[in-house]
Amino acid sequence: MYVVAIPSYNRAESLVKKTLATLKRGKVPASKIHIFVANKTEEKIYKENVPQNLYHKIVVGKLGISNQRNFIKKYFKEGQYVVSIDDDVERLFRLQGEKEITIANIDGFFKKAYQELKKHKLFLWGIYPIGNTFFMKGKNKLTTDLRFIIGVLHGYIVRNQKGDRSLQTNAGSEGKEDYEQTLLYYLKDGGVIRFNDVAAKTRFFAPGGLGDVKKRIISSKKAVKYLKKTYPDYITVYHRDSGMAEVKFVKQKNGAGTTKKIKSTKKKRTLQQRRKTKKKSK
Repeated sequence: MYVVAIPSYNRAESLVKKTLATLKRGKVPASKIHIFVANKTEEKIYKENVPQNLYHKIVVGKLGISNQRNFIKKYFKEGQYVVSIDDDVERLFRLQGEKEITIANIDGFFKKAYQELKKHKLFLWGIYPIGNTFFMKGKNKLTTDLRFIIGVLHGYIVRNQKGDRSLQTNAGSEGKEDYEQTLLYYLKDGGVIRFNDVAAKTRFFAPGGLGDVKKRIISSKKAVKYLKKTYPDYITVYHRDSGMAEVKFVKQKNGAGTTKKIKSTKKKRTLQQRRKTKKKSK
């Protein structure tokens, strides 16, 4: 039913100890797992350091997380259900009542997420972006409106194999490409699914990956500037004490899919007005 895509850079050892170990414990078959690396040098390092029984294939993709995610979308066939997970996920957990429960059957969760996509006729799902139960309490377990789908773990159905670039993120959003990806799916489909009772334990800003904190601050500012310029009605900007530029989504008053409906309604009215004008001129 699904394949797992792991974009990874300079984290072969961490990948083995964290994400691959997490997936193995969660009953995800190694035959489903694809590791995407940046170049031939990285491919050699990963093949030497990652046991072959833990994955199906190592694929040389592109450098940069935005480029890599776009590459992965084009790599798999139209209609393929892809689960993308970062290389440093220590475990997945679910909030049950007041308790944090580790998800033992991750394979089952991935399959359930696919069923929710089909049920709601949507194409992107994700999890709660903060791995802290304090912030998860009181939230609806599942939502379909505009909510941030973090890149750490998400799933989607491939649709852009025929030259359709509407779901491809721009290089300008590098470092915050998951915000742009969320918006692209929301604008195209009218909603995204988020499991607000599920989150991941991971270490943000760890060595490898996108680089150190200073580099991230610089790239973050560029990405935020791009996002605000490109999606002014959907983005608000703020800054952390560290200087890191961040964005939040503006809550959409009219609900999911309204933007598309408004546009189509305007087109219909314009056509009707034209027809009336023609009749009068006759």
